Amino acid sequence: MPFSLLRRRRAASGGSSDNSSSDPSLRWVVWLAALLAVLALHWVAGRWVERSKNASNPMPAEHVPVQIELLTPKPVAQTPTPPAPPPPAPKPRPKPAPQPQPTPAITTEEQTEQAVQAAEAAQAEQAAQAAQAAQAAAKAASAAAAAQAAAASQAAAAAPADKFSVPPSGELRYDTRINGVMNQIGTIHWINDGQHYEMVVSIPLPFVGPYVYSSKGHTDGFGLAPEQYSEQRGRRAADITVFDRTTKQLVYTRTPNNQPLADGAQDRFSVVMQLSSLVRGAPDTYKPGVVRQFSVADNDSNEIWPIETVGDENVQTGDGNVQARHFTRLPRRAGDRRRLDIWLAPALGWLPVRILQTEPNGMQIEMLWRGKLQPPSVTPDQSGAGTPDASDNATPGTPGSDKP
Repeated sequence: MPFSLLRRRRAASGGSSDNSSSDPSLRWVVWLAALLAVLALHWVAGRWVERSKNASNPMPAEHVPVQIELLTPKPVAQTPTPPAPPPPAPKPRPKPAPQPQPTPAITTEEQTEQAVQAAEAAQAEQAAQAAQAAQAAAKAASAAAAAQAAAASQAAAAAPADKFSVPPSGELRYDTRINGVMNQIGTIHWINDGQHYEMVVSIPLPFVGPYVYSSKGHTDGFGLAPEQYSEQRGRRAADITVFDRTTKQLVYTRTPNNQPLADGAQDRFSVVMQLSSLVRGAPDTYKPGVVRQFSVADNDSNEIWPIETVGDENVQTGDGNVQARHFTRLPRRAGDRRRLDIWLAPALGWLPVRILQTEPNGMQIEMLWRGKLQPPSVTPDQSGAGTPDASDNATPGTPGSDKP
């Protein structure tokens, strides 16, 4: 018995030894498989990041503004009305010829007295005619001076006016990036019929929903004139700003505090097309260092945006490189960390080829032109003609009613 028990114990100990020798090999196989899976995931992630950065552009460096000229909102150029010609000076009526009268038999004293009276009457009539002629000449001179003053005032008003050309209609598509990582495709729906416009910007954000900004209005003597601006972020209800031009007030749905409506006021996204229209009208005006001020309304306030021309830069898109003019919004107050950069490309009809919004927390939302590097084609249901350069021979259309 003892011998048999000893053999059983040895057999049992031998079996456990085999299992213990096989466990390390199985453990090494599991670790190797996990390592291979991690390497494969890293390779896939690297490929995706590399693909998403094929058309990346460097972030704009900190820019120290060097202001050489400050442009403020003023009326856009319109065709001046020619002054009315001055009225002609009235001509004095001709003196009727005296009718021959029979010569009565009079004495010498009577003849002398009648001659004196006739001379006095002739002198009085000549003086009255001279006074009438002087008065008419004075009126004509006054009318001519008024006409010249009106023409001079119109010329002075037209001289500093802004040249303006609204971009034609088009469906603009953009690659969007969130903090440099490729996102879904964003769009700018832009319609301009020469008198009214509509702009809808849609930027998809993961896990949040699309950010949709809508602006619609007309064109007036200051360019684009928004009537209503809507801002919807994700699934939240839209905030609306109404440009009430009857009462000259900005009315908000987010706050009960109304604000005065300034001439040429824009909203957060119509200001992009307003800038594009101004640059299209006079591109040589916007040189590096030129700062233009815009009155811009948000969903609860209104403030002045100083936008500076940085210079011409190269922008890399998915379809190639394109030259564009870089504009940046300067800080509106001390400690302002929100930033807006806009690149307008002449090859695209001075439409925005790149828009970069930097939030105070550092989050960056970028829109980069997608597709061929040419102006968008005209859609069949839209005229797409836009408004021509109104600097010399055209006047921006006026709406039927200013009431929103």
